This record gives sequence, C-alpha cells and structure tokens, in this order.
Amino acid sequence: MRRASESIVAVVRPVVEGLGYVFVGAEFGVAENGPTLRVFIDKPGSTAADVAGGPGGVDIDDCVAVSQQLDGVLDVEDVIAGAYSLEVSSPGLDRPLFTEAHFVEQIGETVKLRLERGLDGRRNFKGRLVSVEDGRAEVEVDGTRHSISLADVEKANLVGRIETLAARQ
Repeated sequence: MRRASESIVAVVRPVVEGLGYVFVGAEFGVAENGPTLRVFIDKPGSTAADVAGGPGGVDIDDCVAVSQQLDGVLDVEDVIAGAYSLEVSSPGLDRPLFTEAHFVEQIGETVKLRLERGLDGRRNFKGRLVSVEDGRAEVEVDGTRHSISLADVEKANLVGRIETLAARQ
C-alpha cells in the first residue's frame, strides 16, 4: 500500500473532518481482496495510549459511521476507477506516519520506514527516530544514524510497544 493520491485525500479529508474526526491519512493499493482504500481516523485529543485501552480512541461505531459516509461521497466523486474495497480504522498500535508533524510526535520512538528508492544500499529501516527537521528524519539503526528525506518515504509506521503506551497514560 502507498499513500493515497492528493485527489483521493482531497475528497476523503473533508468528509472525515466534517464528521468531527481527525483525518490521520489514507493508503491506496492492492491488498488481499484487490484494490483497497484504507482510511485512518482518530478522535480529537486522542493519543497513542488510547490504543491500549484509554478512553479517547476510535471504536467500531466510529469506523462504521465514517465508512458509510465516505462510501456515498466516493461513489459520487468517482476519484477511484473501477471496483475497490474501503477500509476505515483507527491508527492502531503500529500507527502510520503520513506527515512531518506525525514524525515529530514520535521522536525518541522506534519507527519502521520503507523508502521509494534505496539509501546507503537499503530501502527498509527500523530504528529510533532521533530528530525531524526541514523535511528530513534522522533514524538511528544499530548505532548508525541515517538522514532520510521524508519525500522519499513510501511507508512509515510507529513500532508500537504496549509498555510504552501504558507509560504515556
């Protein structure tokens, strides 16, 4: 899955935010069931700790409400050609990182990145997010720091740990 195109985001974001949720991001690509649009939502003020049983996280009723509204709007706007599946979910324990602000929120945490093209002979990085500034993330992997352009990131996720989330509550 890759980040959804700007044309898809331009349709999805206002619907999600109009329903009172935070639009975290969206991915589009081929999943097990064929073409899939995956939309991540959250509640205002929710934190990663809410995944571990906190009071502010998204529940199934929230996902259903957003899915039903998006389904109708996406059919009318017709920004995706052909048949596809729509999935709406919370960011979850392995929270996806779409924006520079998402990366900044996770400084000090372990992240997993997949790049569109290789850097230092590799495309996949898993390490501690050291800093984020001016569109670049510094990730420490096995004692070596790598400076990565956020524009080159194909997919990024927090590597969630229950003990980390519990400590934030």
